[in-house]
Amino acid sequence: MELNKHITLKHLFIDKEKLIGLQFYSDKVLNSLIKELPKLNWSKEFNMYYIPNTPQNISRIFSLFKGVAWVNGKYFFQKTRSKKLDEEFNIQWYRKRDLPKEYKKCPEKYFQKLELKRYANNTVKTYVSCFEKFINYYKNNDIDDLNENDIRQYIQSLIQSNHSNSYINQAINSIKFYYEVVLGMPNRFYSIERPRKERKLPIVLSKEDILKIIKNTNNLKHKCIVGLLYSAGLRRSELLNLKPQDIESKRMVIKVKGAKGNKDRYTLLSKNILKDLRLYFKDYRPKEYLFEGANGGKYNANSVYKIVSNTALKAGIHVKVSPHVLRHSFATHLLESGTDLRYIQILLGHNSSKTTEIYTHVATNNFNSIKNPLDL
Repeated sequence: MELNKHITLKHLFIDKEKLIGLQFYSDKVLNSLIKELPKLNWSKEFNMYYIPNTPQNISRIFSLFKGVAWVNGKYFFQKTRSKKLDEEFNIQWYRKRDLPKEYKKCPEKYFQKLELKRYANNTVKTYVSCFEKFINYYKNNDIDDLNENDIRQYIQSLIQSNHSNSYINQAINSIKFYYEVVLGMPNRFYSIERPRKERKLPIVLSKEDILKIIKNTNNLKHKCIVGLLYSAGLRRSELLNLKPQDIESKRMVIKVKGAKGNKDRYTLLSKNILKDLRLYFKDYRPKEYLFEGANGGKYNANSVYKIVSNTALKAGIHVKVSPHVLRHSFATHLLESGTDLRYIQILLGHNSSKTTEIYTHVATNNFNSIKNPLDL
Protein backbone atom coordinates (compact mmCIF):
# COMPACT_ATOMS: atom_id res chain seq x y z
CA MET A 1 0.00 0.00 0.00
CA GLU A 2 1.28 3.46 -0.86
CA LEU A 3 1.33 5.37 2.39
CA ASN A 4 1.13 8.74 0.63
CA LYS A 5 -2.37 7.92 -0.68
CA HIS A 6 -5.23 8.03 1.77
CA ILE A 7 -8.96 8.69 1.77
CA THR A 8 -10.80 10.08 4.78
CA LEU A 9 -14.43 9.09 5.30
CA LYS A 10 -16.78 11.81 6.57
CA HIS A 11 -20.46 11.90 7.46
CA LEU A 12 -22.48 14.22 5.23
CA PHE A 13 -26.16 15.11 5.45
CA ILE A 14 -27.48 16.61 2.22
CA ASP A 15 -31.20 17.04 1.46
CA LYS A 16 -31.93 15.00 4.62
CA GLU A 17 -30.04 11.99 3.29
CA LYS A 18 -27.16 10.29 5.09
CA LEU A 19 -24.09 10.17 2.87
CA ILE A 20 -20.49 9.01 2.95
CA GLY A 21 -18.08 11.82 2.13
CA LEU A 22 -14.73 10.82 0.58
CA GLN A 23 -12.00 13.38 1.15
CA PHE A 24 -8.57 13.03 -0.49
CA TYR A 25 -5.89 14.98 -2.30
CA SER A 26 -6.39 14.93 -6.07
CA ASP A 27 -4.57 11.97 -7.59
CA LYS A 28 -4.87 10.33 -11.03
CA VAL A 29 -5.20 6.81 -9.61
CA LEU A 30 -7.75 7.78 -6.92
CA ASN A 31 -9.71 10.00 -9.32
CA SER A 32 -10.02 7.08 -11.71
CA LEU A 33 -10.91 4.44 -9.12
CA ILE A 34 -13.51 6.50 -7.27
CA LYS A 35 -15.66 6.72 -10.37
CA GLU A 36 -16.39 3.00 -9.98
CA LEU A 37 -18.49 3.74 -6.86
CA PRO A 38 -22.28 3.77 -7.38
CA LYS A 39 -24.29 7.03 -7.40
CA LEU A 40 -21.15 9.13 -7.00
CA ASN A 41 -21.68 12.90 -6.68
CA TRP A 42 -19.55 15.95 -5.98
CA SER A 43 -20.35 18.55 -3.27
CA LYS A 44 -19.10 22.08 -3.89
CA GLU A 45 -20.07 23.08 -0.35
CA PHE A 46 -18.00 20.34 1.31
CA ASN A 47 -15.43 20.04 -1.50
CA MET A 48 -15.54 16.23 -1.68
CA TYR A 49 -17.18 13.30 -3.45
CA TYR A 50 -20.01 11.46 -1.74
CA ILE A 51 -22.16 8.34 -2.13
CA PRO A 52 -25.22 7.02 -0.22
CA ASN A 53 -24.46 5.81 3.30
CA THR A 54 -25.17 2.08 3.23
CA PRO A 55 -23.28 -0.91 4.70
CA GLN A 56 -22.77 -2.19 1.15
CA ASN A 57 -21.13 1.06 0.06
CA ILE A 58 -18.83 1.07 3.09
CA SER A 59 -17.68 -2.43 2.12
CA ARG A 60 -17.23 -1.33 -1.51
CA ILE A 61 -14.98 1.55 -0.46
CA PHE A 62 -12.63 -0.67 1.55
CA SER A 63 -12.59 -3.31 -1.17
CA LEU A 64 -12.00 -0.82 -4.00
CA PHE A 65 -9.03 0.93 -2.40
CA LYS A 66 -7.45 -2.10 -0.75
CA GLY A 67 -3.72 -2.11 -1.55
CA VAL A 68 -3.98 1.29 -3.20
CA ALA A 69 -4.77 3.77 -0.42
CA TRP A 70 -5.35 3.83 3.31
CA VAL A 71 -9.01 4.42 4.18
CA ASN A 72 -9.13 6.58 7.31
CA GLY A 73 -12.37 5.99 9.25
CA LYS A 74 -11.54 7.73 12.53
CA TYR A 75 -14.01 10.54 11.78
CA PHE A 76 -16.67 8.12 10.58
CA PHE A 77 -16.95 5.15 12.90
CA GLN A 78 -18.22 5.48 16.43
CA LYS A 79 -15.79 5.34 19.31
CA THR A 80 -17.38 6.43 22.56
CA ARG A 81 -16.03 6.94 26.05
CA SER A 82 -19.32 8.27 27.35
CA LYS A 83 -19.76 7.97 31.09
CA LYS A 84 -23.09 6.61 32.20
CA LEU A 85 -24.70 6.25 35.58
CA ASP A 86 -26.93 3.44 36.73
CA GLU A 87 -29.84 5.54 37.99
CA GLU A 88 -33.54 5.89 37.26
CA PHE A 89 -34.18 8.03 34.19
CA ASN A 90 -36.45 10.90 35.22
CA ILE A 91 -37.78 13.55 32.84
CA GLN A 92 -40.84 14.73 34.78
CA TRP A 93 -39.20 18.15 35.04
CA TYR A 94 -39.31 18.34 31.22
CA ARG A 95 -43.01 17.50 30.97
CA LYS A 96 -44.02 20.03 33.66
CA ARG A 97 -42.21 23.06 32.23
CA ASP A 98 -44.03 26.26 31.33
CA LEU A 99 -42.68 27.40 27.97
CA PRO A 100 -43.57 30.19 25.51
CA LYS A 101 -45.87 29.16 22.66
CA GLU A 102 -43.25 29.61 19.93
CA TYR A 103 -40.53 27.80 21.86
CA LYS A 104 -38.98 24.84 20.01
CA LYS A 105 -38.75 21.85 22.33
CA CYS A 106 -36.13 19.14 22.28
CA PRO A 107 -37.14 16.29 19.89
CA GLU A 108 -38.50 13.14 21.53
CA LYS A 109 -35.85 11.01 19.79
CA TYR A 110 -33.18 13.05 21.58
CA PHE A 111 -34.63 11.91 24.92
CA GLN A 112 -34.99 8.34 23.76
CA LYS A 113 -31.31 8.13 22.86
CA LEU A 114 -30.26 9.71 26.18
CA GLU A 115 -32.38 7.14 28.00
CA LEU A 116 -31.08 4.20 25.95
CA LYS A 117 -27.51 5.27 26.67
CA ARG A 118 -28.42 5.71 30.37
CA TYR A 119 -27.00 9.18 30.74
CA ALA A 120 -27.13 10.72 34.22
CA ASN A 121 -30.15 12.92 34.96
CA ASN A 122 -27.96 15.97 35.51
CA THR A 123 -26.30 15.41 32.13
CA VAL A 124 -29.73 15.06 30.51
CA LYS A 125 -30.84 18.42 31.95
CA THR A 126 -27.66 20.10 30.74
CA TYR A 127 -27.86 18.61 27.23
CA VAL A 128 -31.55 19.47 26.82
CA SER A 129 -31.10 23.03 28.06
CA CYS A 130 -28.09 23.68 25.82
CA PHE A 131 -29.61 22.01 22.75
CA GLU A 132 -32.91 23.88 23.08
CA LYS A 133 -31.06 27.19 23.21
CA PHE A 134 -29.29 26.19 20.01
CA ILE A 135 -32.43 25.17 18.08
CA ASN A 136 -34.26 28.29 19.26
CA TYR A 137 -31.38 30.42 17.99
CA TYR A 138 -32.38 29.03 14.57
CA LYS A 139 -36.10 29.15 15.30
CA ASN A 140 -37.12 29.35 11.64
CA ASN A 141 -34.81 26.58 10.40
CA ASP A 142 -35.29 22.83 10.28
CA ILE A 143 -32.64 21.51 12.66
CA ASP A 144 -31.71 18.70 10.26
CA ASP A 145 -30.73 21.30 7.64
CA LEU A 146 -28.17 23.04 9.88
CA ASN A 147 -24.50 22.45 9.10
CA GLU A 148 -21.00 23.11 10.45
CA ASN A 149 -21.08 26.79 9.53
CA ASP A 150 -24.36 27.30 11.39
CA ILE A 151 -22.89 25.66 14.48
CA ARG A 152 -19.76 27.82 14.27
CA GLN A 153 -21.91 30.95 14.00
CA TYR A 154 -23.87 29.90 17.10
CA ILE A 155 -20.70 29.14 19.08
CA GLN A 156 -19.35 32.53 18.06
CA SER A 157 -22.51 34.16 19.46
CA LEU A 158 -21.93 32.37 22.79
CA ILE A 159 -18.36 33.66 22.91
CA GLN A 160 -19.54 37.20 22.15
CA SER A 161 -22.09 36.86 24.97
CA ASN A 162 -19.22 36.09 27.38
CA HIS A 163 -20.31 32.54 28.19
CA SER A 164 -17.71 30.47 30.01
CA ASN A 165 -15.53 27.94 28.20
CA SER A 166 -17.20 25.22 30.24
CA TYR A 167 -20.67 26.25 29.03
CA ILE A 168 -19.51 26.48 25.42
CA ASN A 169 -18.08 22.95 25.60
CA GLN A 170 -21.37 21.69 27.07
CA ALA A 171 -23.24 23.40 24.22
CA ILE A 172 -21.01 21.73 21.62
CA ASN A 173 -21.47 18.34 23.30
CA SER A 174 -25.26 18.71 23.28
CA ILE A 175 -25.30 19.69 19.59
CA LYS A 176 -22.92 16.91 18.57
CA PHE A 177 -25.06 14.43 20.49
CA TYR A 178 -28.02 15.14 18.23
CA TYR A 179 -26.25 15.13 14.89
CA GLU A 180 -23.74 12.38 15.64
CA VAL A 181 -25.53 10.06 18.06
CA VAL A 182 -29.26 10.60 17.53
CA LEU A 183 -28.94 10.79 13.74
CA GLY A 184 -26.25 8.08 13.80
CA MET A 185 -23.36 9.92 12.16
CA PRO A 186 -20.40 9.64 14.56
CA ASN A 187 -17.74 12.37 14.43
CA ARG A 188 -19.67 14.32 11.79
CA PHE A 189 -18.68 17.57 13.50
CA TYR A 190 -15.26 16.41 14.66
CA SER A 191 -13.67 19.57 13.25
CA ILE A 192 -15.81 22.03 15.26
CA GLU A 193 -13.34 24.18 17.19
CA ARG A 194 -13.56 24.13 20.98
CA PRO A 195 -12.33 26.80 23.38
CA ARG A 196 -9.05 26.01 25.10
CA LYS A 197 -9.57 24.27 28.41
CA GLU A 198 -9.24 26.43 31.49
CA ARG A 199 -6.79 24.98 33.95
CA LYS A 200 -8.24 25.92 37.30
CA LEU A 201 -6.86 24.49 40.51
CA PRO A 202 -9.39 22.89 42.87
CA ILE A 203 -10.38 24.63 46.10
CA VAL A 204 -8.87 22.78 49.05
CA LEU A 205 -9.61 23.37 52.73
CA SER A 206 -7.23 22.73 55.60
CA LYS A 207 -7.94 19.78 57.86
CA GLU A 208 -8.70 22.27 60.65
CA ASP A 209 -11.41 23.90 58.51
CA ILE A 210 -12.89 20.49 57.67
CA LEU A 211 -13.15 19.66 61.38
CA LYS A 212 -14.79 23.06 62.00
CA ILE A 213 -17.44 22.30 59.39
CA ILE A 214 -18.15 18.86 60.86
CA LYS A 215 -18.35 20.37 64.37
CA ASN A 216 -20.89 22.99 63.21
CA THR A 217 -23.37 20.59 61.62
CA ASN A 218 -26.94 20.89 62.95
CA ASN A 219 -27.59 17.24 63.74
CA LEU A 220 -26.21 13.71 63.57
CA LYS A 221 -27.53 13.10 60.05
CA HIS A 222 -25.84 16.22 58.70
CA LYS A 223 -22.65 15.30 60.55
CA CYS A 224 -22.58 11.88 58.87
CA ILE A 225 -23.26 13.39 55.45
CA VAL A 226 -20.42 15.93 55.69
CA GLY A 227 -18.10 13.42 57.38
CA LEU A 228 -18.63 10.78 54.69
CA LEU A 229 -18.20 13.21 51.79
CA TYR A 230 -14.79 14.18 53.16
CA SER A 231 -13.47 10.98 54.75
CA ALA A 232 -14.41 8.74 51.79
CA GLY A 233 -13.84 11.27 48.99
CA LEU A 234 -17.35 10.71 47.66
CA ARG A 235 -19.15 12.53 44.91
CA ARG A 236 -22.56 13.85 45.96
CA SER A 237 -24.38 11.34 43.72
CA GLU A 238 -22.32 8.49 45.21
CA LEU A 239 -23.28 9.51 48.73
CA LEU A 240 -26.98 9.62 47.81
CA ASN A 241 -26.83 6.16 46.22
CA LEU A 242 -25.27 4.52 49.30
CA LYS A 243 -27.26 1.79 51.03
CA PRO A 244 -26.69 0.58 54.62
CA GLN A 245 -25.14 -2.67 53.38
CA ASP A 246 -22.50 -0.70 51.45
CA ILE A 247 -20.84 0.23 54.76
CA GLU A 248 -18.58 -2.79 55.31
CA SER A 249 -17.42 -2.20 58.88
CA LYS A 250 -15.52 -5.49 59.25
CA ARG A 251 -13.20 -4.54 56.41
CA MET A 252 -13.41 -0.78 57.15
CA VAL A 253 -14.32 0.06 53.56
CA ILE A 254 -17.30 1.55 51.72
CA LYS A 255 -18.52 -0.02 48.50
CA VAL A 256 -19.43 2.62 45.93
CA LYS A 257 -21.70 0.99 43.35
CA GLY A 258 -22.55 2.28 39.87
CA ALA A 259 -20.35 5.36 40.21
CA LYS A 260 -19.21 7.60 37.36
CA GLY A 261 -18.53 5.45 34.31
CA ASN A 262 -20.95 2.85 35.75
CA LYS A 263 -18.13 1.32 37.80
CA ASP A 264 -17.97 -0.10 41.31
CA ARG A 265 -15.09 0.66 43.66
CA TYR A 266 -14.10 0.61 47.31
CA THR A 267 -13.04 3.60 49.36
CA LEU A 268 -12.00 4.25 52.96
CA LEU A 269 -14.27 4.07 56.02
CA SER A 270 -13.23 6.31 58.90
CA LYS A 271 -13.38 4.85 62.44
CA ASN A 272 -14.78 8.12 63.75
CA ILE A 273 -17.46 8.25 61.06
CA LEU A 274 -18.35 4.62 61.72
CA LYS A 275 -19.14 5.50 65.36
CA ASP A 276 -21.40 8.35 64.18
CA LEU A 277 -23.05 6.12 61.55
CA ARG A 278 -23.95 3.49 64.16
CA LEU A 279 -25.64 6.14 66.31
CA TYR A 280 -27.32 7.61 63.23
CA PHE A 281 -28.66 4.21 62.17
CA LYS A 282 -30.22 3.61 65.56
CA ASP A 283 -31.92 7.02 65.54
CA TYR A 284 -33.06 7.28 61.91
CA ARG A 285 -33.52 3.62 60.86
CA PRO A 286 -33.10 4.13 57.09
CA LYS A 287 -34.92 1.50 55.04
CA GLU A 288 -33.49 1.47 51.51
CA TYR A 289 -30.90 4.23 51.21
CA LEU A 290 -28.41 5.24 53.89
CA PHE A 291 -29.70 8.81 53.72
CA GLU A 292 -33.40 9.24 53.01
CA GLY A 293 -35.87 12.10 52.80
CA ALA A 294 -38.62 12.79 55.32
CA ASN A 295 -41.04 10.60 53.34
CA GLY A 296 -38.51 7.93 52.48
CA GLY A 297 -36.67 7.47 49.19
CA LYS A 298 -33.35 8.96 48.17
CA TYR A 299 -32.24 12.13 49.94
CA ASN A 300 -32.40 15.34 47.89
CA ALA A 301 -29.19 16.41 46.12
CA ASN A 302 -29.84 20.14 46.66
CA SER A 303 -30.30 19.49 50.38
CA VAL A 304 -26.81 17.96 50.54
CA TYR A 305 -25.36 21.01 48.81
CA LYS A 306 -27.11 23.36 51.24
CA ILE A 307 -25.97 21.34 54.25
CA VAL A 308 -22.33 21.67 53.18
CA SER A 309 -22.41 25.32 52.08
CA ASN A 310 -24.51 26.59 55.00
CA THR A 311 -22.47 24.68 57.58
CA ALA A 312 -19.24 26.08 56.11
CA LEU A 313 -20.61 29.62 56.46
CA LYS A 314 -21.63 28.86 60.03
CA ALA A 315 -18.09 27.61 60.70
CA GLY A 316 -16.64 30.89 59.44
CA ILE A 317 -15.16 29.53 56.21
CA HIS A 318 -14.85 32.42 53.76
CA VAL A 319 -14.67 30.47 50.49
CA LYS A 320 -17.53 28.82 48.62
CA VAL A 321 -17.68 25.24 49.88
CA SER A 322 -19.49 22.54 47.92
CA PRO A 323 -19.57 18.75 48.39
CA HIS A 324 -16.88 18.46 45.71
CA VAL A 325 -14.56 20.76 47.70
CA LEU A 326 -14.65 18.13 50.47
CA ARG A 327 -13.67 15.48 47.90
CA HIS A 328 -10.80 17.66 46.65
CA SER A 329 -9.65 18.17 50.24
CA PHE A 330 -9.74 14.41 50.91
CA ALA A 331 -7.46 13.70 47.94
CA THR A 332 -5.05 16.54 48.69
CA HIS A 333 -4.70 15.61 52.37
CA LEU A 334 -3.96 12.00 51.42
CA LEU A 335 -1.27 13.17 49.00
CA GLU A 336 0.23 15.48 51.62
CA SER A 337 0.41 12.60 54.10
CA GLY A 338 2.44 10.53 51.64
CA THR A 339 -0.21 8.31 50.02
CA ASP A 340 0.80 7.10 46.57
CA LEU A 341 -1.02 8.91 43.74
CA ARG A 342 -2.07 5.58 42.22
CA TYR A 343 -3.97 4.63 45.39
CA ILE A 344 -5.65 8.04 45.47
CA GLN A 345 -6.74 7.51 41.87
CA ILE A 346 -8.36 4.19 42.84
CA LEU A 347 -10.09 5.67 45.90
CA LEU A 348 -11.50 8.55 43.83
CA GLY A 349 -12.54 6.32 40.94
CA HIS A 350 -10.65 8.29 38.28
CA ASN A 351 -10.21 6.60 34.91
CA SER A 352 -6.97 8.42 34.20
CA SER A 353 -4.03 9.25 36.44
CA LYS A 354 -3.88 12.65 34.69
CA THR A 355 -7.12 13.62 36.43
CA THR A 356 -5.62 12.76 39.82
CA GLU A 357 -2.36 14.59 39.10
CA ILE A 358 -4.13 17.95 39.53
CA TYR A 359 -3.75 17.47 43.29
CA THR A 360 0.04 17.62 43.00
CA HIS A 361 -0.42 21.31 42.16
CA VAL A 362 -2.29 22.11 45.39
CA ALA A 363 -0.53 19.80 47.87
CA THR A 364 1.80 21.92 50.05
CA ASN A 365 3.93 19.22 51.71
CA ASN A 366 6.72 19.65 49.15
CA PHE A 367 6.70 23.43 49.60
CA ASN A 368 7.50 23.11 53.31
CA SER A 369 11.08 22.07 52.57
CA ILE A 370 11.70 25.15 50.39
CA LYS A 371 13.12 28.18 52.17
CA ASN A 372 11.44 31.43 51.16
CA PRO A 373 14.09 33.87 49.81
CA LEU A 374 12.71 36.66 51.99
CA ASP A 375 13.41 34.53 55.08
CA LEU A 376 17.03 33.70 54.18
